[in-house]
Amino acid sequence: MEIKPIGGKLWRTEAGQDDIQGMEDIKGALEAMLFVADDPLTPRQLAEALSCDEGKALSALQELREEYLAYNRGMQLREVGGGWRMHTHPAYAPHIEKLLLASRRARLTRAAVETLAIVAYLQPITRGQVANLRGVQSENMVKVLEEQGLVAEAGKERAPGGPALYVTTDKFLERFGLNSLDDLSPLEDFEPDRETVQRIAMSLSGQVEAGSGAGGGDADDLTRNLAAPGAGSAPHADGATADSLAEDGRHGHESVPAGDDAADAAGTWDPAGEYGAPGGSEG
Repeated sequence: MEIKPIGGKLWRTEAGQDDIQGMEDIKGALEAMLFVADDPLTPRQLAEALSCDEGKALSALQELREEYLAYNRGMQLREVGGGWRMHTHPAYAPHIEKLLLASRRARLTRAAVETLAIVAYLQPITRGQVANLRGVQSENMVKVLEEQGLVAEAGKERAPGGPALYVTTDKFLERFGLNSLDDLSPLEDFEPDRETVQRIAMSLSGQVEAGSGAGGGDADDLTRNLAAPGAGSAPHADGATADSLAEDGRHGHESVPAGDDAADAAGTWDPAGEYGAPGGSEG
């Protein structure tokens, strides 16, 4: 004996035009609910949401499934885990994978990589402390990194206002091929030599060595050195976390971030933060 599904075309045989239109409305509502659902939904759950009979909801689900298959749509409706759920068509998996990987591996700007390096080496750290080290307002960069899942909040600092503390995530380790934070390159590898430190100190104090012409002396050389890839100041974008992090940093030179980080894109950097404990408060 052939077992036929409940509802479907059998339900429609004696249905009038109003009933058919009502079924189409139910199918549309089912599609919308299934599209936004994170877990499979049972016919009972769907029927309760629609205030209709469970058998009618099941009939609509079965019709939807057949329509997706008949028209070879990009979506499929499947019965899994005791409920119904939307799935993408297996034939289009390569296209979906390409799209998701492209968005997940979006290139980071130089400013973002620099901010990420500071968080990686000095975590937990506040946005204000990051800004003090970089010499520019960094709230937007921290927000971008948080949206990409590379950094996350990890409590509040015990200070007036209780600014949020940020740390790197497991996704950060995965993206840059690190097993743990212990795999980060030693910070000492990027420290400048004594001569560079002295020149930085003189530049910050407004002094210029004898023999330097106006606008063309060591201060200008220092600016160019700090802006150049691989310049030795504390955790800089190029080479700061790992080879892959440096790769992101190099690509980041091609674009200039807008807003408060525009100065950073030109290569400015506050080396004073390198040798002092991260200071400041959330700005």
